[in-house]
Amino acid sequence: MPFYHKLGKFPSKRHTIYRKENGELYSEELFGTIGFDGMSSIMYHVHRPTIVKDIGAEKDVNPIAAISKNVRAQRLRGFEVDPTADQLEARVPVLFNNDVSIQLASPTNKTEDYFYKNGDADEVIFVHKGSGKLRTQMGNIDFKYGDYLVIPRGMIYKMDFDGSENRLFITESNSPVYTPKKYRNWFGQHLEHSPFCERDLRPPAELETHDELGDFLVKVKREGIIYDFTYGAHPFGVVGWDGYNFPYAFSIHEFEPITGRVHLPPPIHQTFETDTFVICSFCPRLYDYHPQSIPAPYNHSNIDSDEVLYYVDGDFMSRNDIAPGHITLHPAGTPHGPHPGAAERSIGKTETEELAVMVDTFKPLKVTEQAMKIADNDYFKSWM
Repeated sequence: MPFYHKLGKFPSKRHTIYRKENGELYSEELFGTIGFDGMSSIMYHVHRPTIVKDIGAEKDVNPIAAISKNVRAQRLRGFEVDPTADQLEARVPVLFNNDVSIQLASPTNKTEDYFYKNGDADEVIFVHKGSGKLRTQMGNIDFKYGDYLVIPRGMIYKMDFDGSENRLFITESNSPVYTPKKYRNWFGQHLEHSPFCERDLRPPAELETHDELGDFLVKVKREGIIYDFTYGAHPFGVVGWDGYNFPYAFSIHEFEPITGRVHLPPPIHQTFETDTFVICSFCPRLYDYHPQSIPAPYNHSNIDSDEVLYYVDGDFMSRNDIAPGHITLHPAGTPHGPHPGAAERSIGKTETEELAVMVDTFKPLKVTEQAMKIADNDYFKSWM
């Protein structure tokens, strides 16, 4: 995150002596990105974070393409992904390329007896159904319906759910996830006209420090393989930290839509960015107010990007026969736009209650085998 945050206790100067009451040193760790040139934080551990006692089982979770060169519009019925007990096993990849993996999950376990670390990717977890607490090395964050949970790569965490009915839309990014540059000034502060600001972002607020040695299972993902690591110290042994690299939450309900007299393009909905794709939030808003405006989007060609829409709630005015949990994919190179009748229906309307998350990638997406099991194979014909 491009702002400074701190939690717990730490010395006044970096890389200096910091002792426990018994005289032993706390273990300092730099948690950074992009070869010491990106966002970083410094954590202080009760015990060394490097104690690994064993590396056991491994599982390949690399997605497998059913369609590696997709040219047709796709619709996936996301709620048809079966609930699965284990939180990691519940993750079902549906679309991917070398930059991003888009997954659905419906975990039913309220918690797990292991911790998780994604060593490959930043994660943006959108909470469609469910609530609970994201527990991390750097502190805890409460979450609920509509929250984005942004978890930087390398962060050890757990998700504790309040109940067993949960639905998640997960975007894994192989490049760092930031808030858009266009919303920030040269110091990194969000500008006055940005649709959200630092006040809306929820960093960790509760530091959970465990002074424990033993056997702690941490599932570590690296190059698409999940390995079972046995750590010798509890991963949540941090007494304090400060810096710019940390997990945070942002509610889609805090996004303040930008509107105009005539229809404005999707970049006004942008919420997060990477070097290879963007994430946008379509939220309830007033429609365009020119007396001759057509609120429904105009037909447009995705020459340079594949467009993915995950429908959360409400009535999405440009589509027919769309329900919560549906995902549509409109591939690059083929024009798309409102379904027949949608543009006419939108004329004279003053507001929309739609809620959706969009992922626009700059490279083509592959469709997985799991996705084809929940696909509507005739969706590409729905503009006839």
